[in-house]
Amino acid sequence: MFDTIVIATDGSDSVRRAVDVAVDVAARFDAEVHAVYVVDSGEVESTPDEVRDDLRDALDDHGEAALDQVTDAATARDADLDITIEAREGRPAAEISKYAREIDADVVAMGTRGRHGENRFLIGSVAERVVRTCPIPVLTVRQLTDEDPRRTTI
Repeated sequence: MFDTIVIATDGSDSVRRAVDVAVDVAARFDAEVHAVYVVDSGEVESTPDEVRDDLRDALDDHGEAALDQVTDAATARDADLDITIEAREGRPAAEISKYAREIDADVVAMGTRGRHGENRFLIGSVAERVVRTCPIPVLTVRQLTDEDPRRTTI
């Protein structure tokens, strides 16, 4: 049913549950996992010249850590999972959709809120855009609140 799963990550706390759910689905179907992180070129270009390089470096480091989180989660769940990581730069929703099409993914998994999650009421702007524009099915996973009885703590 699922051979190739794209996990879109921005490294935020709210994406962790989406990573866990997507990795679980991948393990159940013995699917390839493709983790993708996109540096928002608009965010970089809109910063003052004096700090642009520092911001890009920080976002690159953050992206590497976010992709490592996905790799660690996948390896912890099933050491035999095939994992590919991809870092890109551009408009996040467009790049996520483009990558999913390029690899002929079966599903894209992502959190409903990202680094700027407080700004959106129901679903983050990137997730919303991917859901609306991606020709591949999108699995959105919301972060559970502390009060949610389904939330587990370790």
